[in-house]
Amino acid sequence: MNKFKTILKLFLTMLKVGAFTFGGGYAMIAILEHEFVEKHNWIDKGEFYNVVAIAESTPGPIAINSATYIGYRVSGVLGSIFATLGIILPSLIIIFTISLFFDAFLALKPVAYAFKGIQVCVCYLILSAGIKMFMKMPKKVLPLTLTLVTLVTFVTLSLFAIKFSSIFYILIGAGVSIIVNSIILASKKANKGGKD
Repeated sequence: MNKFKTILKLFLTMLKVGAFTFGGGYAMIAILEHEFVEKHNWIDKGEFYNVVAIAESTPGPIAINSATYIGYRVSGVLGSIFATLGIILPSLIIIFTISLFFDAFLALKPVAYAFKGIQVCVCYLILSAGIKMFMKMPKKVLPLTLTLVTLVTFVTLSLFAIKFSSIFYILIGAGVSIIVNSIILASKKANKGGKD
């Protein structure tokens, strides 16, 4: 019975997140953190940011990947199925409904105005998620350097309209981090060996 209640809570939580979050995965991060960490205590903040990093670097939308992980973490395979179903169901219903009346829907002036307002909110949600993640990031030389280099590269390439996939940012960041941390670890081991 308790497992059923947990799965139902997972499903309803994801349904709410899926229904009331506009702008895709990055816009959802702040809301996902509120639901997973603050409200339900399913995971702590450190694990949440690890989930976001993993969900971002694996194929598929960040919200669905996060929901699947949380569902599995909280209630196993059934939890992951219902959490994933909960997060995609609102979008599926809304998009299917809109597709039936798409041209008439876009022609409505209130809809056009609503979308302009939603765009502003989406920018805020993405910026808010980015700032929160930056604040939680370890304030060490490597993460700060990678953040600065990535930001400068992104802005520069955007100004010159040069396309550069976000996948490369992720792969380069991961590669640099692996190399630098491996060198640091090897150096520490060598120093320990020298002292012995």
